[in-house]
Amino acid sequence: MTNCTATKIEFPALKRRKIEAQFSGGAITSDGGVLLLRSIDQRLKLTEQVAAQITDPRDPDEIRHQVVDLLRQRIYGLACGYEDLNDHDTLRNDIAFQTAVEKDQVLGSRSTLCRFEQQADRALMWRLHEQIVEQFIASFEGSPESLILDFDATDDPVHGQQEGRFFHGYYRHYCFLPLYVFCGDQCLVSYLRPSNIDGAKHSWAILALLVKRLRRAWPEVSITLRGDSGFYRHKMLGWCERNEVNYIVGLAKNPRLNQLSQPWTDQAKSQFEAQQHKQRLFTELHYQAGSWKRQRRVILKAEHMSQGSNPRYVVTNLTGDPQHLYEKVYCARGEMENRIKEQQLDLFADRTSCSLWWPNQFRLLLSTLAYTLMDAIRRLALQTTELAQATCGTIRLKLFKVGAVVIRNTRRVRLLLSSSYPYQALFQSVCQKLCPE
Repeated sequence: MTNCTATKIEFPALKRRKIEAQFSGGAITSDGGVLLLRSIDQRLKLTEQVAAQITDPRDPDEIRHQVVDLLRQRIYGLACGYEDLNDHDTLRNDIAFQTAVEKDQVLGSRSTLCRFEQQADRALMWRLHEQIVEQFIASFEGSPESLILDFDATDDPVHGQQEGRFFHGYYRHYCFLPLYVFCGDQCLVSYLRPSNIDGAKHSWAILALLVKRLRRAWPEVSITLRGDSGFYRHKMLGWCERNEVNYIVGLAKNPRLNQLSQPWTDQAKSQFEAQQHKQRLFTELHYQAGSWKRQRRVILKAEHMSQGSNPRYVVTNLTGDPQHLYEKVYCARGEMENRIKEQQLDLFADRTSCSLWWPNQFRLLLSTLAYTLMDAIRRLALQTTELAQATCGTIRLKLFKVGAVVIRNTRRVRLLLSSSYPYQALFQSVCQKLCPE
């Protein structure tokens, strides 16, 4: 027999007062800010356009949850911190989430969401990436003068027998090796790969496809490839030169480069011995590896510190001062690593626990779609606020995790947000920017 009496929870007394709690408050949500996700989604039409790319094999007469509903439920859930399908067994009853998904009934269960993810295949992943790139293009009001495409790979640890898992010697665990491409804070590609491959595999093909699409949108735009030494491939650099694409890419040390840089590394060492603090000198070398058909410009950072000499090399076809190119242009790629961390840590891009390959790629893209919505909020509504540089985790905590009583009837849905919520003015400002009258 069902027990309808809520269990009483007792806490230590406060003076003479008993402190008791029960899960019997009714329609209360801890995610009052989820409607901000609905607002930005309506503005971008993101889930609507993505859903149009997904073929639904179900019998139309038996469908209770449309593809767009399942997509919104999953993406909004990730954005609000619910990484597991199990979470939706209770979350599906949250009236605030139902309203954000534009439903007035219970949302999809974990089994429904699981079947939804299992339908993923290669063709769908291609179409979803196309939609992400189209969202990026649509985010510009006019033609940009220049774009820098950041390429980087990271490890995605796996703990089961997932298809495509391999042990990676550098990371020292079983993992996938997804490839990310960002332009500024916006993600263009999140491509799942096995880890038993060259870290730059398929990056040339992806670069060519991106350049082709971006130049179709903006014929005069200047495009620069930026990456660490893991993405140095001389054939890819040759392609960039033939197609008028700039590049600034790390170059691994080798005996010939170290020999060419010897005068500057010796000078940095002498200056360190005289001044007893770290020394950094910048210059450019003209270097041609045996596999190259021509000389290329290599920027040298000759650094010496208490641990010894630490020369670093960057190959580029950009013009300008070597120190500026190294410190302000090349090193700025480190910001991309923070964006990857947002997807991995805040939006659960590493939750690739499906046994099959394509559902895991789909999960990675769901995280990217959640990131696209949250980055759009940051870009469009938070630029002049205290959260202008906030991570997705901070945005979630301060804007989405708002306690509210939800009242729903035939005429309206009302969210009575907490009177003690400390960011009321900011919340109202974001609403006004995302929902202009």
